[in-house]
Amino acid sequence: MAARGLRAALGAVRPRGTGAGRAAGLGSAPEPSEPGPEPAGHATAALYVHWPYCRKRCSYCSFNKYVVPAVDEAAVRACLVREAQTLLRLGHVRSVTSVFFGGGTPSLASPHTIAAVLEAAAEVAHLSAGAEVTLEANPSSADPARLSGFRAAGVNRLSLGVQSLDDAELRLLGREHTAAEARAAAEAARKLFPGRTSLDLIFGLPGQSHEAWARGLEAALGLCDDHLALYQLTLERGTALEAQVRRGALPEPPEELLADMYLSARATLAAAGFHQYEVSNFARKGARSTHNLSYWRAEQHVGVGPGAHGRFVPWGEGGRQREARVQTPHPDAWMREVRSRGHGTRRRAALSPLELLQEVLALGLRTDEGVTQQVSTAGLGRREEELPLTGGPSQRWGLFSPSLSLEAAFGAPGEASALQERGWLRLNGRALRCTPAGLPLLDSLLPALLCQLRRRWKTVEEDGGGQGPR
Repeated sequence: MAARGLRAALGAVRPRGTGAGRAAGLGSAPEPSEPGPEPAGHATAALYVHWPYCRKRCSYCSFNKYVVPAVDEAAVRACLVREAQTLLRLGHVRSVTSVFFGGGTPSLASPHTIAAVLEAAAEVAHLSAGAEVTLEANPSSADPARLSGFRAAGVNRLSLGVQSLDDAELRLLGREHTAAEARAAAEAARKLFPGRTSLDLIFGLPGQSHEAWARGLEAALGLCDDHLALYQLTLERGTALEAQVRRGALPEPPEELLADMYLSARATLAAAGFHQYEVSNFARKGARSTHNLSYWRAEQHVGVGPGAHGRFVPWGEGGRQREARVQTPHPDAWMREVRSRGHGTRRRAALSPLELLQEVLALGLRTDEGVTQQVSTAGLGRREEELPLTGGPSQRWGLFSPSLSLEAAFGAPGEASALQERGWLRLNGRALRCTPAGLPLLDSLLPALLCQLRRRWKTVEEDGGGQGPR
């Protein structure tokens, strides 16, 4: 079975676009509860900032983006600044661990806007000089002068949406840049952000052959820095490309071909010195994205901008549980709400301990680290949001589940043991991980693992031990 890329498998939790924040959907704001103790001055979070505008809509894209004749950038900038400060204060965030400007096409924003948001965040919380600050850029808005402006504004990592180095494929995807422009942008980016430039590539296009994909990947290897993200094309309902495939105008790639493309790409990148640290992400020389790792490690993140998603504890509103939050998607409505009340949160829902564990499991298994156990912090007088961010999903399970260990959840006979026998999963006393053979199959493995988790959690609750942290 083919492995699905980040955009398909992580849409429900990555803070971009307008996908649902929970499987059951986000409800209205919960009734305020009696506030618990506030965090002791060390709450941490990553910050995601969504720029919703593009010059055109690509044929495959379902993210929250808008093509408009003109953008009042000063107004958008003021609202991004205000919402960032409001939500960081709401979460009592004392340290911002990383910042990611996504979209849309954030490289269409001016460097002044990027600098203003970073300065606003630094006024509220500590943002170290070495913190990773990533900007997504399209080749058509990534000329050297513009990139230099972003670097001066505080950006130190660039994620370049190349997608393909074939002009016919770029036209099929509805991209506005050419292959020559993509090459020029990649070369400029590598000079300005050496060792910190990532290229995005898409495979599994309708009609694309295995040979064409292999040629494109080899061409990208000649251009790239130390990070590549490979995404299988997902035919999202409502996009132009999906409609063409659905009515038979374009062929849908067979799953066997998609699997071959993915597996051969893994082998090619491994031979070139790249380590696969997540389903779709490959890095060499330690060039992993610390910001994206914060999502897969189920750490707190604050989502700012139209349609952004977040996961954090709203201490400032008396909250004691981590919430899934989604900002109002349409920019004009979002700006009205930010001006009137400081933020544009449209939907929010407190996450139960089981829902948190489901996210920790689904996200952590995407990585080479997997999900590992930690001694419970219960009784230590410290809350999960106060702890330093070390170790990733490693050391996350015990924080969310002091009553149900990884071994208790997945060690007994059941679905997980059957997957281990087939060589797709590995569990020891410290960690649960997918094997290299199991990682491409993660989407098909997860339902069984989630079912086992729910069953074991129900047993713990019936025994009176289901009280986990937020």
